[in-house]
Amino acid sequence: MINVRRNLRRGDRGVDINMGPLIDMVFLLLIFFVVTTSFVKETGIDVERPAAATAEMKEKGNVLIGVTQDGRVYLDRKRIDVRSVRAHMARVLAENPESSVVIVADKKSQTGVVVQVMDQCRLAGVKNVSLAASKARGDE
Repeated sequence: MINVRRNLRRGDRGVDINMGPLIDMVFLLLIFFVVTTSFVKETGIDVERPAAATAEMKEKGNVLIGVTQDGRVYLDRKRIDVRSVRAHMARVLAENPESSVVIVADKKSQTGVVVQVMDQCRLAGVKNVSLAASKARGDE
């Protein structure tokens, strides 16, 4: 049996657990997971992509611009005007000159709006502008 009075008189405090290294390890793991996580950028809208037999998988697109079937344009989950695409792309290019743009347009979207978005991106100086499509399956 443990004699509490005797331990208190002698100054024994018992066993201490040092929490410092444990907290350091938890923070290191947290930093590791935050740094290695790839963040997926989305347009903020749900579109039905057109199918293309020659669709290719692209490594990554830095900027995704969404175009809905009724002609609305979205960038970073925010609705923007077609005329402001150029200013947004100029700002993106100032931060990262090697940026590329992927236009995710609904298959029922108006071609004129998609061409306007492409034009605005090119006028801003974007060298790599692509259209998103799904890989065609069989005879669709």
